[in-house]
Amino acid sequence: MTSPVDPTSTPAWAALTALADGYALDLREAFAADPGRAQRLSLTAADLFVDLSKNLVDDRVLAALVELGEQVGLAERRDAMLAGERINVTENRSVLHTALRRPATDSLVVDGVDVVAEVHAVLDRVFAFADAVRSGSWVGVTGKPISTVVNIGIGGSDLGPVMVYEALLPYVQPGLGCRFVSNIDPADVSEKTADLDPETTLFIIASKTFTTLETLTNARMARDWFLARLREAGVVDDSEASAKQAISKHFVAVSTALDKVADFGIDPANAFGFWDWVGGRYSVDSAVGTAVAVAIGPDNFRAFLDGFHSVDEHFATEPLERNVPALMGLLNIWYVNFLGAASHAVLPYAQYLHRFAAYLQQLTMESNGKGVRSDGRPVTTATGEIFWGEPGTNGQHAFYQLIHQGTQLIPADFIAVATPAHPLKDGAADVHELFLANFFAQTKALAFGKTADEVRAEGTAEPIVPARVFSGNRPTTSIMAPALTPSVVGQLIALYEHITFTQGVVWGINSFDQWGVELGKQLALQIAPAVAGDADALAAQDPSTANLVRYYLANRR
Repeated sequence: MTSPVDPTSTPAWAALTALADGYALDLREAFAADPGRAQRLSLTAADLFVDLSKNLVDDRVLAALVELGEQVGLAERRDAMLAGERINVTENRSVLHTALRRPATDSLVVDGVDVVAEVHAVLDRVFAFADAVRSGSWVGVTGKPISTVVNIGIGGSDLGPVMVYEALLPYVQPGLGCRFVSNIDPADVSEKTADLDPETTLFIIASKTFTTLETLTNARMARDWFLARLREAGVVDDSEASAKQAISKHFVAVSTALDKVADFGIDPANAFGFWDWVGGRYSVDSAVGTAVAVAIGPDNFRAFLDGFHSVDEHFATEPLERNVPALMGLLNIWYVNFLGAASHAVLPYAQYLHRFAAYLQQLTMESNGKGVRSDGRPVTTATGEIFWGEPGTNGQHAFYQLIHQGTQLIPADFIAVATPAHPLKDGAADVHELFLANFFAQTKALAFGKTADEVRAEGTAEPIVPARVFSGNRPTTSIMAPALTPSVVGQLIALYEHITFTQGVVWGINSFDQWGVELGKQLALQIAPAVAGDADALAAQDPSTANLVRYYLANRR
């Protein structure tokens, strides 16, 4: 790939800078002057209906943003990614998460290998395993079928699977549940296994290299718990052969390090691999999603993959001016680089998406939290934004006050579905209708606010009026879908993957490495002996770290 284009050197950046100077779009006036604004700025991507009309943009800004995308080579870099070029330059890797959801009839040859064929070979094995567990033909060491799957991973090997599992709970096979262990805090694995029956529990250890400190520590603790419980029950004895037989029935791996998998005690035949061209935060649609495939079944997982692919196709083929993820990414550039926004709220009005914001935190901030361009030079602009959020209506009673009347500009994405999984009523009232009334009301209030005259017309007396004024002009994007199906969940993930990519291209950064994650992990290994009481290791620490470790050593009971 050629060096990234410095966005600040483009004519479009200069035009956007001029537009942003004193920019004060009034959304009330914009809608009044343009009755077709809502329809014109509402687009579709697969099953997603996306209303961009309540964003702080006019036609001049939108045109300049599209020109910016063109001038930094967004389409060319998108095509390079999809073709398998090594756009992850710091690791000299292709970026092919989109290949994980291409249909088996496709072919994509990269470095002499048909990666689509490889993907489907692994998927076939995952699906066969999922069918065996779901049907009860895969049994534990005592012949009992599996009722609980415990996924042990961290980062992308946890955030993606747990988010998707929670999002698709209505599709989970009755009598078959999943739990997820990620934190190295021993409370996590202890709480997740406390009430389980080891004879009906299956562990999936997800670590590409099978060396991830947190994952392998938790895996060893889970193995110790498992064997101790079975010994107490007289199911296994103290021999290595007895333990190995039990582990082979209750532990599988998502890893390509087959030697380390075998050393752990897992049969390499029960290991499902993936590739260095997919980063952890982009991997839930690979073998990393094995727990999800077991829970919802191969047919639903295929629909999940099809949802991804439908948005991939939209991103790959639609012109930038009608390309939903590209436009949403460019809008984020407008807010961060020209209007000074530092964070972005994601507010799903769907309780099953309660882990979506946490998932997006890794996707967006691990990808675009960079201060160096892909050519090694410092960035020339602000990069990244803090993604955060909670489901509505909970968030309304927590932090919406800041979004409505605070001094910070916080763009927000509102997500909802038309048809609920549980169409319940409160008396004669359809509760989902009440729920969505809040969804519609919040974006209306944020866009149009409430004037002092409107407050006074309600009979409010001075000096209370200013506290009840809402300025409006708080930008939102509304995303709706027919229902929260496996396909729609895949579409939502792909949407934000491509939004993230778009922003990374504009900023000229590599969105596919994560060196910032590594330093703390390396230092933890160096500090661990000091925490264990090694005086020399303690003396080697900086004064603050040493002081904190001493406090720990003095107070540990």
